[in-house]
Amino acid sequence: MGVVGRFIQDHWTHAIEVAILWVIIYNAYRYFRATRGARIFTALVVIYIGMTLLSAWLDLYVIEWLLKYVSVILAVGLVIIFQPELRRALAEIGSHRFFSNITAKTRQRFADQMVEIVETLSRKRIGALIAIQRSIDLGQYLETGTELDSRLTPELIYTIFHSGTVLHDGGVIVRMSDERVSGAGCVFPLNQRELGDQSIGLRHRASMGVTEESDAIALVVSEETGHVSLAIDGKLERNLGYEKLRERLTSLLSNEEEESEDEEERDEEEEEEVNEEKLSAS
Repeated sequence: MGVVGRFIQDHWTHAIEVAILWVIIYNAYRYFRATRGARIFTALVVIYIGMTLLSAWLDLYVIEWLLKYVSVILAVGLVIIFQPELRRALAEIGSHRFFSNITAKTRQRFADQMVEIVETLSRKRIGALIAIQRSIDLGQYLETGTELDSRLTPELIYTIFHSGTVLHDGGVIVRMSDERVSGAGCVFPLNQRELGDQSIGLRHRASMGVTEESDAIALVVSEETGHVSLAIDGKLERNLGYEKLRERLTSLLSNEEEESEDEEERDEEEEEEVNEEKLSAS
């Protein structure tokens, strides 16, 4: 056995260890880079590294001793800062098709029913806000509205959002797991970010807010225009056609969105490499 063979035999476990760490760090970076706590995390890391290097360079023993114990507090602080994101990430892992007992046929039927409901509301210009509960429980919002336990039917949703009913101003929570309406007239948290489009109303902000705090999918129907919007991960997709809505909803309920995002990122990286080659050639 040659030198290369002995090296591989002695260190192959190190290669696996590096690969596992790379996958964890890369996916954590992708998931947390656009979150609200990302800037806080970056600032804390920069300060910690800067103080560590400074204390080592100038032999500041007291600061070095403090940083040693502050690192434990920093680790706990990071868990607190990223608590919503960590909860949602774990919920997404648990809701993956590999762990789910909901069949593809059931997901498709549920998506078709939701599109049918939203399409009718849109054509009748009935404003609506529907949050589809997935893995993260939305029970905390039931306290702000009226708790129900009813079978999901188009007639029930139309009745709730009719302008003459008491519950039409709030949001409806629909459980995907058993296809039941668990609450109506619920108040969801509003998205607090500054939005360039001033036409985005409270329903749309509430849809962005509830999807920021959970893994829910929110559907919004505008009362003024009848336009349909979808919110996921705090991001709003506006003026979707019915077929596009069916496609997006089916994809999200089947947890195929992450795969499509990976493909888009790979395409963007390839385009950047091509552009860099063109610039270097010119």
